[in-house]
Amino acid sequence: MSEKEIIEDITAEVVASGVAEPLSADKALKTSAKDLRSSAEGAHKKALYKAAQARGQGPKREEAAAGELSTKLISINRITKVVKGGRTLRFNALVIVGDKNGRVGIGSGKAREVTEAIKKAEQDGKKNLKNVAVVGTTIPHEVFGRFGTCEVKLMPARAGFGLVAGGPVRAVLELGGYKDVSAKCYGSTNSTNVVKAVMDGLRKMRTAEEVAALRGK
Repeated sequence: MSEKEIIEDITAEVVASGVAEPLSADKALKTSAKDLRSSAEGAHKKALYKAAQARGQGPKREEAAAGELSTKLISINRITKVVKGGRTLRFNALVIVGDKNGRVGIGSGKAREVTEAIKKAEQDGKKNLKNVAVVGTTIPHEVFGRFGTCEVKLMPARAGFGLVAGGPVRAVLELGGYKDVSAKCYGSTNSTNVVKAVMDGLRKMRTAEEVAALRGK
């Protein structure tokens, strides 16, 4: 199967979700990564909505309650591999999974279809859930998280301050259950590096009770 035929199949799948107009394979090849991610996010949201209806939940329900796992799509990347028979096209999805109550994890998945890649990423995220320290609506103390060439500084804030963070950092903090945190990112802005740096910082945090227990007090 040629790359053009593969892209036509992938495009048809996204269109079938009802979030995009039909595209030719030639036009799909010229589609930017930003547009591709937008279509994938729309398909993902519609799939979640249909799943909620199948479980008998109300159509107006938008956010999961604390304690129930919810997911956020961070990025969709196209992967082209050159093999003997030609080029193969796959997708890599990065998602954040959390219960908004002190548990959050990162998941990634690869597949030839966008929806399948997202599904694999969600399953991977559920397997990698980590417990993080939450004090009220913020973090216990200032902390630095590092991964590769990316460094993220997380700072506690007063109640009502809100989340002053953008992109992947905000997604991790929201699903971790934080509402008042300030964050600053240094170095690499690659989505995977950023979310792993945030998780590194969250894992380093300790509450006053945990520190006292470690010191035998």
